[in-house]
Amino acid sequence: MRVLVTGAAGYIGYAVGRRLVAAGHDVDGLVRQSAELPDGVRPVRGDLLEPESLPDGPYDGVCHLAALTRVRESFEAPLRYFTANVQGTVNLLESVPAERVVFGSTAAVYGTPERQPIPESESTAPSSPYGASKLAAEQAVRFHARAGAIGAAVLRTFNVAGSVDGRADPDETRLIPKALAVAAGHAPHLEINGDGRAVREYLHVDDLAAAYVRAVEAVQPGEERVYNVGSGIGTAVHEVVAAVEEVTGRPVPTLRRPARTEAPVLICDATAVRTGLGWHPERSALPEIIATSWNALTRPGD
Repeated sequence: MRVLVTGAAGYIGYAVGRRLVAAGHDVDGLVRQSAELPDGVRPVRGDLLEPESLPDGPYDGVCHLAALTRVRESFEAPLRYFTANVQGTVNLLESVPAERVVFGSTAAVYGTPERQPIPESESTAPSSPYGASKLAAEQAVRFHARAGAIGAAVLRTFNVAGSVDGRADPDETRLIPKALAVAAGHAPHLEINGDGRAVREYLHVDDLAAAYVRAVEAVQPGEERVYNVGSGIGTAVHEVVAAVEEVTGRPVPTLRRPARTEAPVLICDATAVRTGLGWHPERSALPEIIATSWNALTRPGD
């Protein structure tokens, strides 16, 4: 298959392009400027907010991963998030001919539901501009599929971590990168909101990339699928800190902050993706996630 990956130089996009090449696909990576891409991924210059710059295709599939993704930042610049995440998606659908689109979405579309683990049937109620913008983009993709224009698969992810090819997660607003930065001596302490008992789950970025490959290979024109993609294994914040200390052999001093209003537990029900795509995580045990991230952070020359 000929596949276009948007956001191909990003943390997840790079991992997806790498997996697609390994699976034997012909892969173009959409980038706005010169950037490091996996071996075998051809760079294609373009900007989703400039439709005339986008490639003509046609493509057998598109893995759409270009987006703004920071929840707290989205409250400060909501219109920027809707422009990038919604208008960028509409421009892609209108301008790039493709038979299949796999859209990278997020658990933020659910808000903070009481039912755990969260199935795809859970009502969507995003509590941030980021989540709302991703849900609106989801709807554009899904209605486009219902019109018969494409086959669509929406992959809703929870917390992605780990590393491939020595590429560290660049977002130090996330827990594991923050804790590793403290272990490496790049920060004096890790700030924890509340008692550190909030439970989240973590999925290795390489496992997520494998789900994209299976989705773009499986979905057929005219189909519409939605999958939660996650490990389904909950880990409390204080347990993540302890695991970082054990894997790295370094202390991670913590500083307790007042508790924030947040869900005590957010865990994925991944039954549908396991059944529908035959996918299951292979690298998402917390020690491996932390070890690959730590090796990327501390590799020689960085």
